[in-house]
Amino acid sequence: MEHQPEEYYARLEKLTKLQAEGKDPFAVQKYERTHRCREVATAWPQIGGREVSVAGRLSAVRKHGKSCFFDLNDESGRLQAQARIDYLGEEGYAAFGDLDLGDIVGVRGEVFRTRTGEVTVAVRSWALLAKALRPLPEKYHGLRDVEVRSRQRYLDLIANVEAREAFRARSRMIQAARATLAARGFVEVETPVMQPIYGGAAARPFTTHHNTLDMDLFLRIAPELYLKRLIVGGLERVYEIARVFRNEGIDTHHNPEFTLLEVYQAYANYEDMMLLTERLVVAMAEAAVGGKVIEHKGERIDLSPPWPRLSFLGAIEEKTGVDLSALDRDDQAPDAAKKLGMDDVEVTSLAEVMDRAFEKYVQPGLIAPTFVIDYPVTMSPLAKRHAARPNITARFEPFLCGEEIGNAFSELNDPLDQRKRFEEQAAKRAKGEQEAHPLDEDFLLALEYGMPPTGGLGIGIDRLAMLLLDKPSMREVILFPLMRPEAAETAPDEAEDA
Repeated sequence: MEHQPEEYYARLEKLTKLQAEGKDPFAVQKYERTHRCREVATAWPQIGGREVSVAGRLSAVRKHGKSCFFDLNDESGRLQAQARIDYLGEEGYAAFGDLDLGDIVGVRGEVFRTRTGEVTVAVRSWALLAKALRPLPEKYHGLRDVEVRSRQRYLDLIANVEAREAFRARSRMIQAARATLAARGFVEVETPVMQPIYGGAAARPFTTHHNTLDMDLFLRIAPELYLKRLIVGGLERVYEIARVFRNEGIDTHHNPEFTLLEVYQAYANYEDMMLLTERLVVAMAEAAVGGKVIEHKGERIDLSPPWPRLSFLGAIEEKTGVDLSALDRDDQAPDAAKKLGMDDVEVTSLAEVMDRAFEKYVQPGLIAPTFVIDYPVTMSPLAKRHAARPNITARFEPFLCGEEIGNAFSELNDPLDQRKRFEEQAAKRAKGEQEAHPLDEDFLLALEYGMPPTGGLGIGIDRLAMLLLDKPSMREVILFPLMRPEAAETAPDEAEDA
């Protein structure tokens, strides 16, 4: 075994002794609890003087001669208990004193209140349920090192109540989204994670290989094209809460593996999706923070509908004075970039110029919830054109706190137009644009059987959770974010708190 801290060996010695005495804590199969820790305190008026059984992690010990007070922590919170030599006997009390912080302990006893008014369990019997061989971080109630918290999430959840609450809030958000959609007749479905042709977004995929079929596959970048196949098949309202994978950079707002809610409704358009977006975001906010008003970097933001709408090209022109509406060819990109003051940036397409201009000049000011609408066709290969404006699509993106949280449009259901746009994307791929959409013949075949007018919506759950909970990074709302391997592992007890 590699070298470990001295305390590790001391704890290991205690475990070895217990096992030699036939008291192996890891042999315990089950422990019956009557209450969780926080429930004991809240139920005091009803259970005072009665016996309860609770269990949790030993987090603090305060010795007073022949008795000691200690704290147990479970998922619900903290509870104080008292061990006394006259209750446990000398041997039982001495054994209790041999416990270490971090051990998992079950206790049984009567509930009482101390002179200071704290609800406490007077321990009549106890059991060691698991021995912690490693000590908790030095500051049990304040693990702050972001690297340690993300890499060893179990320590973060042990040490930080707010971390546990953030992930509970995220869970409530997803439950609220499901309830909102179920109430409107949507069916939750599952589509393939491994796909022979990836699509539904502009992103680079991860690749894998199936040995038996001897074929390369891609981890999905979006479930969109499969969900629209279901619309073709007659399932008129479908959604998926999908884990998707994009082979892209990692920063506070991007993780290669993330959760995407995608919704499709037949006989609807992007106006209907705007209404649905407002309902979903408000429902998730109410579930996460208890209301429609959130805090973001000290600013209060009201999510109440209706949200304002802002033209994509109009917003760029308003901020820069440059009208891009007449442009429709990639060879116009360098001149457009120069007019926008971005000639120092190498661009390969008109869509890239427009996207970069929006991100630079418009997006930072979109703090209140806003729908940015009507994106150019060159940026929207899967969206339906406006009837009166063939270069513009019926597409919107919702923005909140300066961040894009989704994407939606009236879905393109013309198979001939879709084929033409796929071919245009294929030409871009041939020129080296890696994120251009691949041509999907099977999806085109499905469209040729007829897809009704359809509204589609995608919402990034992780980014929305980050914003609703006022977290600085998506790492704070993803339990196990992808991270670079450590050069050398650091023992948890050696990690310093920032």
